[in-house]
Amino acid sequence: MSKLFSAACERNSAPILQAIKPVLTGCQSLLEIGSGTGQHAVTFAQHLPHVLWQTSDRLEYHPSILAWMDEMALPNVLPPLELNIGKTAFPEQQFDAVFTANTCHIMAWEEVERMFAGVARVLEKPGRFLIYGPFNYAGEFTSASNQQFDTLLKQQAAHMGIRDIEKIIELADKHGMRLQDDVAMPANNRLLVLVK
Repeated sequence: MSKLFSAACERNSAPILQAIKPVLTGCQSLLEIGSGTGQHAVTFAQHLPHVLWQTSDRLEYHPSILAWMDEMALPNVLPPLELNIGKTAFPEQQFDAVFTANTCHIMAWEEVERMFAGVARVLEKPGRFLIYGPFNYAGEFTSASNQQFDTLLKQQAAHMGIRDIEKIIELADKHGMRLQDDVAMPANNRLLVLVK
């Protein structure tokens, strides 16, 4: 079956929606990087009818994204673009906002750098770049569970790991973005709101 289900997406959708809704009040177009199963896209687009939600991910995730889209039949969710950071190009069009969840700690740091460069190109001023996931502060884990998660990530692949917020802010600054908000989320996650 092509439709995949993520328990984590199911758990975190409501708090993420609550956090991003006020930020996206005036937003008309959004690019989601790493749409994964497709659950976030259809859930958020359903509650943000004014936002045209452009999904994207590696090709192997497209069947699941399309299956969720077919089931929900929302007019404001677009079929996924192929976007594999460092391997495929970012889309040509511009967006009012970019959203990504749980990608920074999966990508190699070089890929995170490429993602920021790509976002800087496609984001209109004063667009928002919304990043959800766990982060370290001053090189320290914010919880024992995040430290355990980081260990598990590094066991999967040496390039993975929870990123330092300071490096993310530095990278944003390099690409003409500044941190507007850093919102505490459940399960020791954060929502970073960067503005171009």
